[in-house]
Amino acid sequence: MSRLVLIISGPSGVGKSTLLGELPREEFYFSISHTTRDPRPGEIHGRDYYFISKETFLDMLQRGEFLEWVEVHSHYYGTAKSEVDRAFSQGKHLLLDVEVFGAARLKGKFGPQAVSVFIAPPNLESLKERLEHRGTESEDKIKERLQRASLELAFLPFFDYVIVNDDLNKAKAVLLSIVRAELCKPWRLTLNF
Repeated sequence: MSRLVLIISGPSGVGKSTLLGELPREEFYFSISHTTRDPRPGEIHGRDYYFISKETFLDMLQRGEFLEWVEVHSHYYGTAKSEVDRAFSQGKHLLLDVEVFGAARLKGKFGPQAVSVFIAPPNLESLKERLEHRGTESEDKIKERLQRASLELAFLPFFDYVIVNDDLNKAKAVLLSIVRAELCKPWRLTLNF
């Protein structure tokens, strides 16, 4: 069976982490990104992100250790090649949560093996409410994230699938349906007739 590379993207606060938590860990390896930002309350190094210094990030970048990277909201984020190797060595499908530019780079690197899914809010007002309810950002940061969300939404047509997260249970069902359908593609299967 050809391994699935599932690339998830969407604005901050849209519910990506919640949706991704629905995928079975025994089948999917969640690629943990490296970041130079500080952890939010409840986030754990090595589970949510690898929280590293800017200097360490730039050293890794110079050594060519990232498949993709970006600077967003004055912080660096990147997907290390070692995460991909770890997923495939365990025989699991790879699950990546990256921003839109990283999604495009990864889609180009993995080709048809990769499936990109954009998680969208029903509208920007509901996204603003989610960000405010999260309580982790200042008003200025929320405004910055909403501006970024407008930019990210412009890339929506370039994704293979779009899930509007206006109802969590419905969004979960749609994500699982996409995964099931993609895993049934004939070229992914190993059949012995």
